[in-house]
Amino acid sequence: MDKKAVNIIKYTLSAALAAVLVWLAFRGVDWKAFWTGLQQTRWLYMVLFFVAALLALVFREERWRALMHPLDPELRRLSIWDAINVGNLVNVVLPGAGEFVRCGYVSSKRMSYDKAFGTIACERLFDVIMVFLLILAALVLKWESFGSFFVENVWQPMAGRLGGALGWVLGGVALLLAALVWAVFRFRTRVRLFERIAGAFRGVATGFASIAKMERKWPFLLSTLGIWAMYVLTMWCTVRALPALDAITGVDILFLSAVSNIASVIPVPGGIGAYHYLVALTAQSLYGATWETGILAATLGHEAHALLIIVVGVISYIRFSLRKRK
Repeated sequence: MDKKAVNIIKYTLSAALAAVLVWLAFRGVDWKAFWTGLQQTRWLYMVLFFVAALLALVFREERWRALMHPLDPELRRLSIWDAINVGNLVNVVLPGAGEFVRCGYVSSKRMSYDKAFGTIACERLFDVIMVFLLILAALVLKWESFGSFFVENVWQPMAGRLGGALGWVLGGVALLLAALVWAVFRFRTRVRLFERIAGAFRGVATGFASIAKMERKWPFLLSTLGIWAMYVLTMWCTVRALPALDAITGVDILFLSAVSNIASVIPVPGGIGAYHYLVALTAQSLYGATWETGILAATLGHEAHALLIIVVGVISYIRFSLRKRK
């Protein structure tokens, strides 16, 4: 089976999963109640939402620039900005493909494709750490609410289904990965595919190593904090925009922000369906909100962010295309 057929199957399955999640999220919605909630929306908060979401993109550009500067000091801010925005635009349609697209946008004689991908993998690692820290902070600050929810709905079901097999499963996966890495580097001179994989490993490792070479580590860390502060602020704006969610506090918003970003790891176009379902489920389970209110909050946050990504991405794509023709 050729690569094109594999991609068609992969993205078809992704779209099908998105459709299922959208159906799960929106089935049974009382559209009259949904429309009533929409009419009561405080739109000034949604204006602030756009400002915070745009600042998150600025911080993301600064963070990636700090990572890539040791590898290619000549990369301009505008080129990095356009690469990120076009990559985000591609992710709206083809989940995960945007990361490969933005690597291609910044690749050069100094910055190989593999090294650029390594810096993106490093970014993702720090984003996972930030999601974990948000959840941890929410659990510690409000254990009486989140603790029981986490134990009853996440930990106990997982432990009950996997039991003692979890350790064996994780150990088996680790052993298989170790064997694969050994085989790749042991036979890289004999097998062409292994040679290419080994080259990719080295490039990714170089991208990760760029952290140690960073001249300005504080800007990298502060940009990471800035990104996630803006994400939390966008969730705060979404919640404050709906009068029905006025009882939700700042700590609750930390937890909602973490939950909403978990949707980004589910391979569906733009997180559609997954985001709506997780946010609505959390709002209903933890805060007693109606499903319609939860869906409305998710729709406002997701669609506002998607609109910004599309507009900024199209502008960056046009600017890059014009710049390339000169």
